[in-house]
Amino acid sequence: MSFLKKISVTTHSKQEFVMLDRELNEELRESGVEEGMMLVYCPHTTAGITINENADPDVRVDLDKALNDTFPNHDYFVHGEGNSDGHMKSSVIGASETLIIEKGQLILGTWQSVYFAEFDGPRHRQVYIKIIEG
Repeated sequence: MSFLKKISVTTHSKQEFVMLDRELNEELRESGVEEGMMLVYCPHTTAGITINENADPDVRVDLDKALNDTFPNHDYFVHGEGNSDGHMKSSVIGASETLIIEKGQLILGTWQSVYFAEFDGPRHRQVYIKIIEG
């Protein structure tokens, strides 16, 4: 058996990391699945899903700075929407993460959380959550 849910994420900055743990755990509880997998998928080309530290917010600040340093939005890019940097960051971060469900809980490391990564905000975005029992 499997469950598919779509949640909305609203971002407020051009680049931002939004923690999804509360929403993911809520969807897992509602599904009733005790054992299986959860796929978290972002259907946007200038955003992504990542797992990273949740204890020190400076990690997200440093990640934000490093991505901007690595992928600046150069004037010579030819993509007409002016968000080529967002497409590159999305490709590096990736569109999805897969999590293990064990005893009705998501298995994450002590300091890990799941984040929606915005690279072309502010926007209203969608995230799909697929829960597969088994």
